[in-house]
Amino acid sequence: MDRAPRTVLNAAMATTSPSRPARAAGRRRSTAAAAALLVLAGTVGLAGSATATADPAEAGTADLRADLAAILADPALAAARAGVLVRSAETGEVLYDNDASSGYVPASNEKLLIAAAALDVLGPDHTFTTSALAESAPRRGRVEDLYLVGTGDPSTDAAAYGELAAQVAEAGVRRVTGDVVADDSWFDSVRLGTDWAWDDEPYYYSAQISALTVAANDDLDTGAITVVAEPGAAAGEPARVGTDPATDYVTVTGEVATGAPGSAPSLSVTREHGTNTVSVSGSVPAGGSAATGLASVWEPTGYAAELFADALAEHGVRVDGEVRRGTAPEGTAELAVRESAPLSELLPYFMKLSNNGHAEILVKAMGREVSGEGSWPAGLAATRAALERIGMPVTPLQLRDGSGLSRANLVSPEQITELLIAIDAQPWAEHLHASLPVAGEADRMVGGTLRNRMRGTAAAGNVTAKTGTLTSVSALSGYVTSADGERLVFSVLNNNHIGFTPTAIQDAIAVRLAEFSRTEPTAGRPSVAEPSPLRATRPLPGVDADSVECSWIGAC
Repeated sequence: MDRAPRTVLNAAMATTSPSRPARAAGRRRSTAAAAALLVLAGTVGLAGSATATADPAEAGTADLRADLAAILADPALAAARAGVLVRSAETGEVLYDNDASSGYVPASNEKLLIAAAALDVLGPDHTFTTSALAESAPRRGRVEDLYLVGTGDPSTDAAAYGELAAQVAEAGVRRVTGDVVADDSWFDSVRLGTDWAWDDEPYYYSAQISALTVAANDDLDTGAITVVAEPGAAAGEPARVGTDPATDYVTVTGEVATGAPGSAPSLSVTREHGTNTVSVSGSVPAGGSAATGLASVWEPTGYAAELFADALAEHGVRVDGEVRRGTAPEGTAELAVRESAPLSELLPYFMKLSNNGHAEILVKAMGREVSGEGSWPAGLAATRAALERIGMPVTPLQLRDGSGLSRANLVSPEQITELLIAIDAQPWAEHLHASLPVAGEADRMVGGTLRNRMRGTAAAGNVTAKTGTLTSVSALSGYVTSADGERLVFSVLNNNHIGFTPTAIQDAIAVRLAEFSRTEPTAGRPSVAEPSPLRATRPLPGVDADSVECSWIGAC
């Protein structure tokens, strides 16, 4: 197939514990230390007291309850809802409960449910395959139509399609006299969740879902493409803008300028709805590195097939026809196949980096596995059944997607903690635990979305939990080991907050749990070397993804 040559566009385009002369005074110090986490405009005053008791174990728990209540009494949450539940992972005992049985929008805490269900339904050894098939083995180097068949592999990048093309050439194919046919029928053709916000659609965190897709980067962001802006020779010159990989499937328009040396790079990337026209703007500093951004693609199946066809040409396989969608017939001959890493190895990309595309792929894969239908309705039904088998109460529970992008999802802290406890009894528990972000660990593939939180506290390297963020929705649920060595589970779901993200409140709760002792009431003192401020919510996406958990609007 003849293709226009690829071109690069030129566009101008810590506290220590004092002695405790009186128990009530100690409680006041504990509460004040917890309040130090809440970095707000002005001074935040918290008050809390524990009920006197002769039992030291009860005293420690009473202090914990008083301190958590004081943290949640922050005036910044006055108009918001907060569901919080803390339990012993060993006995199920409830240590603290604040509206924990009510339903909340979970954002990406939804992914806890999907990960557990996927491990139950698909198993940790599940792999995804992408194949190249023909109706018969090559004859004299020729096949008629060549079928590219996907099952939803979220790790197939441009190099992977190149590997498949190389295998086709090694199988003796030199010419495809018909078409390259993209078969994405493993899943249905519904690309976007019905409740997703329309203005999120151009961005990578709200990419279309297909059984044939392309991972845009090492984070395995599926259904997206990387836009690259390289600075010109001097300030004022237009930057060189293109895509990686280079492809004719996407057209880049707009202006990116070369800024002064040492200036801060800025690159805004968006896509016109219904097209693959990507608009860019911003600047990159002269003498600096290239800036990159992501955009979702319209119809990821077509993008995957185009990359495969381009790779065939590079490996000496000529295609006479066109690239189109279709379904492979029965009885085809397999010319090439690529198998993904097992789910257990893909799971950290899903959970630590809060990858929305992976969530929806797993939902549809579960539907295909259970009922032969790779759709959201079938997959969510399989998810609900799996959660019930694992031991999570599913009434009431409302599931509308896998990623948490939908604001129609509803789950309670009570249900999440039940799931967290039930996970420990599963044969695949270690894989889910290993996939969770770890507080304060700088390595992205360890700390994930918690890498910049709770550093220098008792929670650092201790709390393993899933984050969640939508505008006016924030969540943190997971595991923590107390000062006594007791394993706890907790769920904090914040809804309806305005103008800030209450991560500092969540961090204060998690740190307090890490320092909790049943026998030492004074042990619960959140000592924070690097507190997390309450972060203002910005109205638009397109900023550096590392500056937020996932996006300003998208769930993570």
